[in-house]
Amino acid sequence: MSLRIGRRVFAPPACGLVLTGLALAAFLSLGNWQLGRAREKQALADSFAAGSRDTVDATGLGFADLPRYQQVRLRGTYDSARQILLDNMPSSAGRPGYRVLTPLERADGRGWVLVDRGWVPLGATRADLPDVTVAGVEREVIGVLDGLPVPGLRVGPAAAPGASGWPRVMLFPTEADVESALAADVESRIVLLDPGAPDGFERTWRPSLGFGPERHLGYAIQWFAFALVAVVMLIALNLRRAPPDEERHPP
Repeated sequence: MSLRIGRRVFAPPACGLVLTGLALAAFLSLGNWQLGRAREKQALADSFAAGSRDTVDATGLGFADLPRYQQVRLRGTYDSARQILLDNMPSSAGRPGYRVLTPLERADGRGWVLVDRGWVPLGATRADLPDVTVAGVEREVIGVLDGLPVPGLRVGPAAAPGASGWPRVMLFPTEADVESALAADVESRIVLLDPGAPDGFERTWRPSLGFGPERHLGYAIQWFAFALVAVVMLIALNLRRAPPDEERHPP
């Protein structure tokens, strides 16, 4: 391939065109993927903000019928004797500790739901578990629906083999793990207890994004910049001044 541009000739080798084309396809694909992830994260953030503004009376409703991050109101009684401490859950400031999952028996007869009552710090030793006792009386609970925390990579069982005491420390349990420990069915979604509600600990709830859409946008810009650099390099390395005889006698 040869293309004359004024007194210069652009004549890249075939292998250069192929490699640049492959690089462009990869860079543009990765950039578009990052833009898609940014849109998904922004949609989750918008959903969290919208759900937190409007409270739905969940009496008689299954949580599977409601959107994620919907704020709900329900009545029930906490089971203080069988609580779960979610391990490896840092506070909003990054301090190590647990999140406290407390089963709530719904007053409307629809069974059990897990209420995340917030974060508590680690004790002096791993054997020194925090006191998370809560009164077993019927009360109104307000919070936002979410799923159980999910790890990037699940390794090993959720609970230590042979664990039987309460509160029980569990690492990223699934719904099945929780139901096995409690010997009872639970709602597929948990309730993140409202920061203004009683019976809770530290609660700074955010949508489960990992990191925000801004970082994805930054990554997208980087990939598109790589694509531009690939084109510039192809041109810079293969655009040469035409030989003198071609300058006098252009084709």
